[in-house]
Amino acid sequence: MTIYSMTGFGKGEFQSENYLVTVEIKSVNHRFKDIRFKMSSVFNSQEMLMKKELSETFIRGSFDVSVNYKRSEKNLKFDMIDEAKVKAFVTSMKQMVGTEGQLSIVPTDFLRSEFFKDVDLSQDNELIDSMWKALKVAVSELSKSRNEEGMKLVGVFNKHLSDYKKNFQVVLDNADSFQSAVEQKLKKRFQEFGSDVKVEESRFLQEIVYYLEKMDIHEEINRIKGHLKKLEDLFKNGGEIGRQLEFLFQELGRETNTTGSKSTVNEISEAVVQMKVHLEKMREQGLNLE
Repeated sequence: MTIYSMTGFGKGEFQSENYLVTVEIKSVNHRFKDIRFKMSSVFNSQEMLMKKELSETFIRGSFDVSVNYKRSEKNLKFDMIDEAKVKAFVTSMKQMVGTEGQLSIVPTDFLRSEFFKDVDLSQDNELIDSMWKALKVAVSELSKSRNEEGMKLVGVFNKHLSDYKKNFQVVLDNADSFQSAVEQKLKKRFQEFGSDVKVEESRFLQEIVYYLEKMDIHEEINRIKGHLKKLEDLFKNGGEIGRQLEFLFQELGRETNTTGSKSTVNEISEAVVQMKVHLEKMREQGLNLE
């Protein structure tokens, strides 16, 4: 059984000869799919392909993707300095200062980007390849993280499902007894008022049957049983179950509420209250499942 949460974190790093690239992906729950990037413009040309990679791996969720890179220690920034730009700058400054002035130069001043060689890193295959290798590791780690979180949610979910079923059993145990109790109560009232009020007994009995039919909860019980069976099948099969869970929780909520509204037995009413509590807890867990 493979079930994924929409919450997770994955990190991937790749060290090439000249670059160290780090990719971090954080995901949280979302009704659909939303992917945002925080990265250098160097990787802009790869954004659509990166989105496709995530879309093919994950079905739902909100994703924040961070991509960072730095040069390896042996590829120092001094190697990126454009000598022609530096010489032109120094010459220009000397002319501005003139023969009488003094020009003070600190070498580290030339580590600013305006003195670097004009290199289009978006065309640097080594950097782009390193990013993709780091991304694939991050995606794999995120998938593993979402699966682990999903299984934890299933554990919590099953606990509330078990408690829901325990209270549902109380409803089952009292589903038939309340009818006879109500019937006896109504007949007793008929006998008490029979001498003072002229009521046709056959008509009265028809009303009792009609009243009991309106209070009958066996139809709701059968529907709840069917929905619980579908829940078990969903978790048994795994995969994308989040949207299906939403529908089943709506249906279970409807039948549970109807059962409570029809009940005149304290045991059933109290059990239904607890069923609704645990159903809401299950719904909360289900919102985080993919």
